[in-house]
Amino acid sequence: MSVDRAAVARARARRALRRHARVALLAVLVLVLFAVSLMVGRTFYGPVDVVRVVLGETVPGASFTVGELRLPRTVLGLLVGAALGLSGVTFQTMLRNALASPDIIGISSGASAAAVVGLVLLDWSASVTSVVAIVSALVTTVLIYGLSWSRGGAADSRMILIGIGFAAMLHSVISYVILQAAAWDVQLVMRWLTGSLNSADWARVAPLAVAFVLIAPLLIAQAGRLALMQHGQDSATALGVPVERTRLLAVVAAVALLAFATAAAGPVAFVAFLAGPIAARVVGGGGSMMVPAMLVGALLVLGGDLVGQYALANRYPVGVVTGAFGAPYLIYLLVRTNRAGGSL
Repeated sequence: MSVDRAAVARARARRALRRHARVALLAVLVLVLFAVSLMVGRTFYGPVDVVRVVLGETVPGASFTVGELRLPRTVLGLLVGAALGLSGVTFQTMLRNALASPDIIGISSGASAAAVVGLVLLDWSASVTSVVAIVSALVTTVLIYGLSWSRGGAADSRMILIGIGFAAMLHSVISYVILQAAAWDVQLVMRWLTGSLNSADWARVAPLAVAFVLIAPLLIAQAGRLALMQHGQDSATALGVPVERTRLLAVVAAVALLAFATAAAGPVAFVAFLAGPIAARVVGGGGSMMVPAMLVGALLVLGGDLVGQYALANRYPVGVVTGAFGAPYLIYLLVRTNRAGGSL
């Protein structure tokens, strides 16, 4: 019996080591893409020049190009990707469904619809639009959560179905407003439909950075309770998890993080949806997906921005690239679920 226990312990240690090694590899890949994003462009700057600029030294040419243009864009991409990845995997874990990401169940659409209406019909400034987008995402979540509520609490499947209905309704609002928009407003509106890191500056980075530092540790701290909730509400309650309180805290924190990311860069398509499933395939089970999903989200946004800017014949916003990868995966997931006889 002791031999069996030792073998089990060794197997668990090997799995944990493999998992940590894969998470470390994801972190290294994020650092590599971060560095490449600072070096490449119309003018290439070597690692030494980039490091000198980051450390505050004055380097002719590089100080402006790297310090004022590339660095804010790259930091914004890193934070947006990490925030969307963490927000998406929180919803997917809590609702026990890979389709339950904020961009599928209408929360991102709530922020986008409010922003588009404000920009086109009400002529709001960019700062006012960002604040209203954050509030709109929270209000949309409250409506979805409230409509899915019953005596036993908010049912997972109802939240997903109601959220998809909200997404369809809000996309109709967005389409109508675009038809009323003047030609010069369309380009600005597109940032709120696909997501873009163009025109990134430190003023857009700062609010998201503060929100991420405050909210990300809070969500990661809930990872254990959210994992227990995957076994069902009754089982989680029996194990001592305050289900509704945990769910409400996770929803508010994840939506706030998503809203700040959306306000900074628009709803970068499918990052919240893809980060969790990709992270699970890379690192395997046996632990929380919070940190791996953050890293995968950062990889998707940084990599997508590089592809959109330099790998194609024309330059495209990062949301176009991530959407091109995300849409086929969504179709694949729906087909696989249908063939397996599953449901939302």
